Amino acid sequence: MNIPPLVEKGPALTVDEVRRYSRHLIIPDVAMAGQQRLMNAKVLCVGAGGLGSPALMYLAAAGVGTLGIVEFDTVDESNLQRQIIHGQSEIGQSKAQSAKEKISEADKAKTLNNITTFTDLKTGVEYASLVVEAATENLDLKLKIFRDLEAFCPDDTIMASNTSSISITEIAAVTTRPDMVIGMHFMNPVPVMKLVEIIKGYSTSDQTYNTVAEISKKLGKIPVKVNDYPGFVANRILMPMINEAIETLYNGVAGVKEIDTVMMLGMAHPMGPLALADFIGLDVCLSILNVMYDGFKNPKYAPCPLLVNMVMAGKLGVKSAEGFYDYSKNRKAVDVAKMFC
Repeated sequence: MNIPPLVEKGPALTVDEVRRYSRHLIIPDVAMAGQQRLMNAKVLCVGAGGLGSPALMYLAAAGVGTLGIVEFDTVDESNLQRQIIHGQSEIGQSKAQSAKEKISEADKAKTLNNITTFTDLKTGVEYASLVVEAATENLDLKLKIFRDLEAFCPDDTIMASNTSSISITEIAAVTTRPDMVIGMHFMNPVPVMKLVEIIKGYSTSDQTYNTVAEISKKLGKIPVKVNDYPGFVANRILMPMINEAIETLYNGVAGVKEIDTVMMLGMAHPMGPLALADFIGLDVCLSILNVMYDGFKNPKYAPCPLLVNMVMAGKLGVKSAEGFYDYSKNRKAVDVAKMFC
C-alpha cells in the first residue's frame, strides 16, 4: 500500500550533510528522499521532561528540520535525578530553554537553529505536521492539551501522545478528528531504547499509523503496532512484574537487593524490578497500575499498599533521591534506602 508522504522533499543535501547522515542514506526505507523529507519536516513536542527532552535530542540528531518545544515548567532540583538533560546550573530556568541548550556540542551547529521554544501552544503548533505530546501521565492534563491541539493545529496535523498507559481512544474522543490521533510511546532512555509502541485508537486511520511508523523508522527506531487496551503491551507485562516484586518485599519474602539480584542473575534482567521502578518513578508506576486496575477491574493489577504509601510519602525513586534505594550520594541503585535496611 502506497501512503502519500506527510512532508515534501526539501532541497538537495550538501556534501557535509551527506557525510553526516550517511547511515540513514543506506537504509532502503529512508535513502536520500527520506532524509530530505526529514530535513523539511516540522515537529512540535509538548513537554520537555524525562521523555520529551531526550526525544527532542533524538529528533534533532536525526536531522528533523524544525523542532518546536512547548513547555510551561521550569527546572526543579528534583528533575536532576531522572531528567538528565537538565543540570544544576539550569535550576529555575525554563525547561524548554534548558532542553534546547543541551543538544550535544557535535550537533549544536546544525540543530540549535532548528529548535524554537514556545510557552504558547497556539503559536507553537501553527505549522506543525506532527505534534508529540509528552506531558506527565495525568489524564485530565492530556485531555486539556488535546482539546487545545484540536483548536489550534492545522487540519492535516497528526496528533500523537507519548502516554505509557492512557487510552488513545479516550484522548481522541475530545477531538473532532480521532482518525489523526495516535499513541507514540517511546521507551526510556529514549536515545538508547530502539522500541516505539505505536498505538492505534478505535478510530485511528491506517494512513496515520503508516505515516507515524515510517517516521519512527527514519528516526532509527523499531515501531511495533499495538491495539488500544490499558497498559498496551510493554506496561501490561512490566507493571504487574514490578508490582509483584514490591509485594514480595512488602510480605517480607526477601530484601530489596535480594529481589533485584534474583531477577538480574536468575532471569538475565539488566536491572532489578525495584531499581527499575525507582528509575521509572514510583508515582508513574502507581498511575499506570491504577489505569490498568480501573480498565480491567482485575485484582491482579491492584497496586501494592507499600507502593501507595511510598508515593503518598513523596518517596518516588530517583527523581526524589529516595525510593527503594537511596540516591542522595549516587544516582545508581547501590545503597538501599534506610527504610528497607
